[in-house]
Amino acid sequence: MKTKKALAGLFGLLGSLAAALPRPAQTSGCNLFQGRWVFDASYPFYDSSTCPFIDGEFDCLKFGRPDKQFLKYSWQPDSCTVPRFDGEAFLKKWRGKRVMFVGDSLSLNMWESLACMIHSSVPNTKTTFLKRTPLSSLTFQEYDVTLFLYRTPYLVDISKESVGRVLNLGAIEDGADAWKNMALLVFNSWHWWTHTGVQSQGWDFIRDGSSLMRDMDRLDAFNKGLTTWGQWVDQNVNVSQTRVFFQGISPTHYMGREWNEPRKTCNGQMQPLTGSTYPGGSLPAASIVSRVLSTMRTPVYLLDITTLSQLRKDAHPSTYGGDGGTDCSHWCLPGLPDTWNQLLYAALSM
Repeated sequence: MKTKKALAGLFGLLGSLAAALPRPAQTSGCNLFQGRWVFDASYPFYDSSTCPFIDGEFDCLKFGRPDKQFLKYSWQPDSCTVPRFDGEAFLKKWRGKRVMFVGDSLSLNMWESLACMIHSSVPNTKTTFLKRTPLSSLTFQEYDVTLFLYRTPYLVDISKESVGRVLNLGAIEDGADAWKNMALLVFNSWHWWTHTGVQSQGWDFIRDGSSLMRDMDRLDAFNKGLTTWGQWVDQNVNVSQTRVFFQGISPTHYMGREWNEPRKTCNGQMQPLTGSTYPGGSLPAASIVSRVLSTMRTPVYLLDITTLSQLRKDAHPSTYGGDGGTDCSHWCLPGLPDTWNQLLYAALSM
């Protein structure tokens, strides 16, 4: 009996030691996007003061954010571990290739994040950085890898007509040739579809087929515009040469009732929500993305960052974006978009 108890104690000790050891990265058969946030002292991936590619609107520490715990969280999927991002390995894998982010300022957020993550791995490599509208680029010269950003908030076209700016739900012609011949495309759209008012929205009329109207249900418009995008991808992307991702819907945190703090916004939030579900539930726009992707011939990987981002009410610039306002839409860098890129990195290895 004593021997059995001793063996049981030994096995228990060995089990505890095994649990304490770092687990190897394992992503096969894993849902990368179901999990929880855990404190991780090894984060962040880089120091914002040494990354030359961050816009002021995302550089929260530069503009006085006093708390730094928001930098110290890593995403832990329930059923696996993900590889830690290795910028040099990324450059070697994509040597001689072109990577492009296409979309709005959330694409900018993710593009600058990836630029900083890579730069921290190879801080001494020469770069060429061009910031322009609509096309910006960053080339890591030694590896001949270029990261592009193409700014187009709706993906579909806005044209100037006699009535003013027209959002054409059925057309992708202006500039889309720039998206071709990439090794990796990461698309994004949604936030601008919700803007209202002459100064906020980017159009005066919407064209839906032969109909020209001042407004329509925004989810319906998004669905039609994204369907047009899906058709463009099916007709123009060679899947033997290009991998296509869609950056899932990024949430905002202006309404505290969504996480049971009715009088709050993201301002002053210093910790993520615990657990793996968001009290406010799913976003209708995310369902539209899933539906459109399911109808496409081209395999498009959904980088399903919505729920994990909903849990990060603490990760926005809030009042530390440098413009005097409260930004609960974009994300601090370093910060949450680094996790998006780490999951992109993991998905590319699957």
